[in-house]
Amino acid sequence: MSTEQALTSVAISRGLESLPGWQLVDGVVRRVYRTDGWRGSLLVANAIGFVCEAADHHADVLVTWPAVTVSLSTHSAGGITAKDLEVAGLIERQITWRPAPGSSLTGPAKPFVTG
Repeated sequence: MSTEQALTSVAISRGLESLPGWQLVDGVVRRVYRTDGWRGSLLVANAIGFVCEAADHHADVLVTWPAVTVSLSTHSAGGITAKDLEVAGLIERQITWRPAPGSSLTGPAKPFVTG
């Protein structure tokens, strides 16, 4: 049994304000990452897998040729919890990270996440 409490719809809405692209859909928080194709989809899925495994809070992930859909909820709490929003933030930072302007890092020649 989980000690996590499901959040109210107001609390979920507030949490999603800082997570661009994430939405409450059918009882889960969900984000679709558009990719450049299979290569990008696999890179995104692996990054999501790393974050979820490190957090010990696992997402549902749908990998397709042009996109990756990630959905989070806490099944044992029967809804969305603070864990889900925190993991969503970690995923978002990992997937959307790019080298800062002026960095010695350049990033990939062809971005693999397009939206």
